[in-house]
Amino acid sequence: MPELIIPSGLVCGIDEAGRGPLAGPVVAAAVILDPGRPIAGLDDSKTLGARKREALALLIRERAAAWAVAEATVEEIDRLNILQATLLAMQRAVAGLGTRPTSALVDGNRCPQLAIPVAAVIKGDARIASIAAASILAKTVRDAGMLVLHVRYPQYGFASHKGYPTAAHIRALEAHGVSPVHRRSFGPVARRVAPPWN
Repeated sequence: MPELIIPSGLVCGIDEAGRGPLAGPVVAAAVILDPGRPIAGLDDSKTLGARKREALALLIRERAAAWAVAEATVEEIDRLNILQATLLAMQRAVAGLGTRPTSALVDGNRCPQLAIPVAAVIKGDARIASIAAASILAKTVRDAGMLVLHVRYPQYGFASHKGYPTAAHIRALEAHGVSPVHRRSFGPVARRVAPPWN
């Protein structure tokens, strides 16, 4: 993998969580790390256990120079498509930073339109500390939100699969129909859309 050249100045790392699920919002985070307050153990959130992610999320909130989390709703996902909704959530996260970054690095291969220079980094959540921090914040916030949705709609099992298309989730859709928090533009949901809930 080619060596990365990290921009100087206040670099903001950006990542998202929740592009693949059939339910719930897509969540993005933006993080500017403080070089004077390093955080050991930052890595792609998908490689970390839930307890480790939560512990790191607390440290990121305490030690980062700036951080923000934002989302795009299920309605926005269905109206815009998941890619555009993800980029919108990223724009909102950057806009929510209390400190204006001088540039941004985004995990993946697509960049949101920002008023600052922005570059995409393939596997950035495993290569760039600020992107890893953003991936951890986005994942922990989205998972917490899916636990809230589980209380409202326990029949779908959101607490266990977080909205991803597991076999148990598909069975729940077949048994209970589509809830207001399901993404109707996603195939497995679209095929099972029932009349609107009262």
